[in-house]
Amino acid sequence: MTQDEIIKFSKQAGIRFRTNVFHSGYCDGVHGDELEAFAKLVDAKATAREREACAEMCKKHADVYGAFEPTPSFQAAWAACIDLRDQIRARGEA
Repeated sequence: MTQDEIIKFSKQAGIRFRTNVFHSGYCDGVHGDELEAFAKLVDAKATAREREACAEMCKKHADVYGAFEPTPSFQAAWAACIDLRDQIRARGEA
């Protein structure tokens, strides 16, 4: 998340700025570095939730393919879904 995005979202949330928080280092009781750290934590948490939702969707698709009579096509589709799920989750561990 960029500083411009942090400032934009902070203003949308109702935080009042006397000056540019990142140049003066201060805005109504919150220091710029604290605001930036908070925004990065929120962004990381949202990204992790989205990543897990995608991984779960891959798992649901794998369950559908796994329920069919085992044929090479369905087994390949199941394996692809599981592989995608694992790759998505691995991105969060890196």
